Amino acid sequence: MKRSTTISATILLVMFGFIGCNQSKPQSEGLIIVDVTNTDYPIKELILQDFMDVEYIALETNDDFINQGFVQSIGQKIIVVKNGINDGDIFIYKRKTGEAIRKFNHKGQGAEEYVAISGIVLDEDKSEMFVTDNVTRRMLVYNLDGKYQRSFKFQKNAMYKKIYNFDKQNLICYNFNSSNDGQSFAIISKQDGSITQEIQIPFEEIKTIYIFLRDEANDMTYGAAPYIYPIIPVPNNNWILVEPSSDTIYSYSSEYEMKPFLTRVPSIQSMNPEVFLLPSVVTDRYCFMEIVKKEYSFSTGKGFPSTFLMYDRQEKSISRYTVNNADYSYKNIVNMVLSPQSSEVAFYHKIEPSGLVDSYKKGELKGKLKEIASKLDPEDNPVIMLIKHKK
Repeated sequence: MKRSTTISATILLVMFGFIGCNQSKPQSEGLIIVDVTNTDYPIKELILQDFMDVEYIALETNDDFINQGFVQSIGQKIIVVKNGINDGDIFIYKRKTGEAIRKFNHKGQGAEEYVAISGIVLDEDKSEMFVTDNVTRRMLVYNLDGKYQRSFKFQKNAMYKKIYNFDKQNLICYNFNSSNDGQSFAIISKQDGSITQEIQIPFEEIKTIYIFLRDEANDMTYGAAPYIYPIIPVPNNNWILVEPSSDTIYSYSSEYEMKPFLTRVPSIQSMNPEVFLLPSVVTDRYCFMEIVKKEYSFSTGKGFPSTFLMYDRQEKSISRYTVNNADYSYKNIVNMVLSPQSSEVAFYHKIEPSGLVDSYKKGELKGKLKEIASKLDPEDNPVIMLIKHKK
């Protein structure tokens, strides 16, 4: 049975919903408010390992397993990787050792094939992977041997940009092709793609984060946009949902409950050009976010000026920040604005082996990273760095 979740904007100032922070009280016992016009905050310097766990995986390199290390999905036992180019190759590695297990490719025009890989979701419990093909607006399901199982079309002309495991029976999706009715998110069945629940986030008017340039002479339209992560998985099987047209960012639970997470002022509806508030990594203590102004020059290829902020739940304060990786002897800054992965793995970095080998020769590495680099060849596959929520 299809459900529907809707929340009214009138409750924003009296409700508060935080994910995974039961040990700390919210700001002023209420909703966190971020003024997107204020960027004059002090800078705090953090060490990544003080608040996150780090795991390194050296992907095995051989004649059949040469890739660019774009991680698609991370399980407890395996990780799924593809190339940045649309060659259709899918690589499966053991997570613990980085050992190459299997490679397959089903790119094509057939009923059991994908035209392009838009994303891959791993269901390790059922030994299945869901390959999203936004060209044909389908999802194709294969087992971990690469054998075709089934496929289904997207519902209501949807264009699913981000998809994650929600529970044993369902996926949670961001519909990139949603209209102004606020139904940007949906819970869909893993079996046939039918909608289990629609999630409605209200707003007055669509405020697109994209900037378009029309070239009439060449009959071309160009577009540009900053990265946005509309669904952020956090511990305890909960989610942060980000709709750019809404002033409020919500938390969503595995029990289909939605509550305000934080809000911004002034209203996005009142701004021209718009300034967006985009969260990235959310931990028990910190919420990392980005303030992005909607400005871009197609002639220079530069724009979307950003300010990176962090809310500290313990100190109840906002600051700018730098985060350093303690496995380097120098200040190696970690980018905290990367694609969210799961409730266990917040995000990942791929580290090119040539740089690691160079750092190893200079004596700049420590611990496990040093050990891995000592065995690397500069032409090997990337080393995958998993940044995980502390247990």
